[in-house]
Amino acid sequence: MNGPTSLILKSAALMWLVVASSTGDAVAQQRQRVFFHASGENSKYTKQYAIDVPDMPGHQVRIYEVRRTFPTNPPIVNGLAIKEIWTRGIADYTEDNGHGSLYSEYLMENGDRFFSFASVIAHRIGFDDFLSNTVGYITGGTGKLEGIEGVLRTTARTHPKAGTLEVDTEIQYSVGKSDVPK
Repeated sequence: MNGPTSLILKSAALMWLVVASSTGDAVAQQRQRVFFHASGENSKYTKQYAIDVPDMPGHQVRIYEVRRTFPTNPPIVNGLAIKEIWTRGIADYTEDNGHGSLYSEYLMENGDRFFSFASVIAHRIGFDDFLSNTVGYITGGTGKLEGIEGVLRTTARTHPKAGTLEVDTEIQYSVGKSDVPK
């Protein structure tokens, strides 16, 4: 066998091997889902820096930090309430349309943390008003969140000049068994 048939069979065998090797972990770790909203009054830009790029009008590279708090009804992840979320981002926008990367730290009420990385796409819908969507993955955790893995998605309405934003978040996660004693 050679040519396309061989390639298809090899690809199918490789996909089966990947699925079969991860099935044991998937059965042992049930995936959880959390949905939550961070309101504008509890989400603030703490730092923002913009550098103009002279190649075209309105082109900027931005670095920023956002703090979100949950004074009432905090989201719960693995039985722990999220106290605050710190997001550090970089963005490449032209006329407030563009893409970027986000690194987030989720601080739980007991001091445990988990971390994520996400890609963002944003577009302006009015003066100092734009929408963004992110997709990313959880990169690790501490304490009761050691071994956490999963994905996250957000939709945000942002007002950078006013320093506020509202964010709707979905997190799908599982926390695996760790070989490290606690």
